[in-house]
Amino acid sequence: MTVEDRYLTVTALTRYVKRKMETDRNLKQVYLRGEISNFKRHSRGHMYLTIKDDRSRIQAVMFASYNRYIKFTPEDGMSVLIKGEIGVYEPYGQYQLYIHEMQPDGIGSLYLAYEQLKKKLGAEGLFDPRFKKPIPAYPEHIGVITSPTGAAIRDIFSTLNRRYPIVKKTLIPVLVQGENGADSIVQAIKKANLSDQFDVLIVGRGGGSIEELWNFNEERVARAIVDSSTPVISAVGHETDYTISDFAADLRAPTPTGAAELAVPSLKEVADRITVMRNRIVRALQTKTQANRERLTSLRESYAFRYPVHMLRQKEQDLDRMFEQMQRASRQYIQRKKENNEHLNKRLIQHHPNRKIGDMQKNVTQIRSRIHKQMEYVLQQKMNSFQKDVEKLSLLNPMEVIRRGYAIPYDQQKNVVRTVSQVQPGDKMYVRLKDGLVDCQVWGLEEEVQKNE
Repeated sequence: MTVEDRYLTVTALTRYVKRKMETDRNLKQVYLRGEISNFKRHSRGHMYLTIKDDRSRIQAVMFASYNRYIKFTPEDGMSVLIKGEIGVYEPYGQYQLYIHEMQPDGIGSLYLAYEQLKKKLGAEGLFDPRFKKPIPAYPEHIGVITSPTGAAIRDIFSTLNRRYPIVKKTLIPVLVQGENGADSIVQAIKKANLSDQFDVLIVGRGGGSIEELWNFNEERVARAIVDSSTPVISAVGHETDYTISDFAADLRAPTPTGAAELAVPSLKEVADRITVMRNRIVRALQTKTQANRERLTSLRESYAFRYPVHMLRQKEQDLDRMFEQMQRASRQYIQRKKENNEHLNKRLIQHHPNRKIGDMQKNVTQIRSRIHKQMEYVLQQKMNSFQKDVEKLSLLNPMEVIRRGYAIPYDQQKNVVRTVSQVQPGDKMYVRLKDGLVDCQVWGLEEEVQKNE
């Protein structure tokens, strides 16, 4: 063997350790107590968790083929008792615990599952008293869902026959314990509802251990009871036994016998109640008859029945008097209404719209006349002022000066000649007169001396 042959691969070492552990009888069946942490349920149903104590921890897995039988849901922090075996998970090279059985440490798994389901369904409102259906007071047909061979069916039927023998009873046989018990109870409840022939259902069985009563703690049984359109009375075990079905039912009976007593009234009590009611009615009729008889006697002895002719004459006089009063009141009423009508008619004439329209038309005519006069006055003022302005402008017009005998000289460029310095002898000029223009030529210049210069 060379030095190189001494070295093992990791896979070879892991497989060697795995074979060693698989052949160790002490590791094939391990009983372990610890606390759950890092709990995770895979979508395929497998559970992965860590089991730990104060000083150490170990990875664990519980496959779905094993965990389908546990009644409770594991949670982080829960202390559990575990039975399983130790193995090696080769890809990670780590040893881990393969769990076969698991139950809560300290309390039973069934009790823990019971409390967990009770809490879950309670949170969903399945136990809410507002949704409980009333139990009919006088049912005609009762369905009993229980075992045909148990003591419960005998207790229920004997109690029904004793208290209310006229009620119709039908046994719907089911399995009340065992693996198929829950499904049997669920199917029986659905069948009873589909038949629509029962006024109330009694679902239950006699006493037993928690394992024997467990079918009535199954979630599907509780939901079937809640979904039942027929009112359900639960009657499971003894008075101290409380199951999930008791909370889900519309009424809980302490025992099967108690369920029968709650389902029907006592025929004797009903008969006694009818007797009491009949006596009350008879007494009431007698009292009413006696009162009417006394009233009839009183009427017979009254003045009207003893002297009907006198009574009739008196009533005729009363009628005449009341008729006259009615006629007088009627005339007064008509007179008041007539006066009121005339008063309203006068007011209507005074405030008639045509009159108002005539007054307003007069006011409009007057206002229009004043406006016309004012406009003529203002127009005359403006015309006078305009004439004065025209006269002032006429005085400033050069043509008016020309008409008085003056002329305006222009050079050939049509510029006004103001001084002799602007022209030279021989230049042509134009002179504007009042009736035309004179074309002339400068022959000589004679400049005058300005005195003020």
